[in-house]
Amino acid sequence: MELHVCKDYEDLCEHIANWMVEYICKALATHERFSIAFTGGNTAKKLYTILASDEYKNKIDWSRANIFIGDERFVPYADDRSNAKMIHETLLDNVAVNPQHVHFIQTENMSPETAANAYEEVLQHYFHKNIAQPTFDLVLLGMGDDAHTLSLFPGQKDAINEQAKWCTYLWLEQQNMYRITLTAPIANAAKCIAFIVSGSGKATALADVLHKPYDPLTYPSQIIKPSHGELHWFVDEAAMNG
Repeated sequence: MELHVCKDYEDLCEHIANWMVEYICKALATHERFSIAFTGGNTAKKLYTILASDEYKNKIDWSRANIFIGDERFVPYADDRSNAKMIHETLLDNVAVNPQHVHFIQTENMSPETAANAYEEVLQHYFHKNIAQPTFDLVLLGMGDDAHTLSLFPGQKDAINEQAKWCTYLWLEQQNMYRITLTAPIANAAKCIAFIVSGSGKATALADVLHKPYDPLTYPSQIIKPSHGELHWFVDEAAMNG
């Protein structure tokens, strides 16, 4: 695990943007394509805006990218709570990505269970039903002030402990909605996982995840442990020190 501590939120997002450019360009030097699972949430918005800016948008060959998503709120795409909508508006609509290479979770005209099963089929097709080998080239993750990541929330035993499925769904009482999420096994099969954490409101959760005894039902982000790949935590001083 590698910990990167940045001065503030602006510095954090710029640092990750530069790191992503270097990492992705290195991957594309030896492979025809790369796969990335994006995170939703507010923390990543500035990062995506930077990557879509005139200064950065041509530093990555987005035409060779296959885009996935870590989790999604079970709301229509037009809903402002949609992670897919946010990622499109801040990044994908502004770079040269091939629309056929964007693989997001369908959330309309089907049940949450059907949506989760359908996305698992998408993933299994792309990765040839094999997570014994590395899956995503890069997974970006956020972390909530309750230590959740993806849609793996404290106490959600079935979702956190899921080992067979690649994608699952859950009802989140506190948000009064269903959510669809990648499970730990497919995330942990990635070549590289990068957390982005900002703000003093995350300081307690970050300290708990990094230093408390392993207890993923209480601190779900602890379950993210790449099987063979790299793990990076990008944090700002506020998140690190409170």
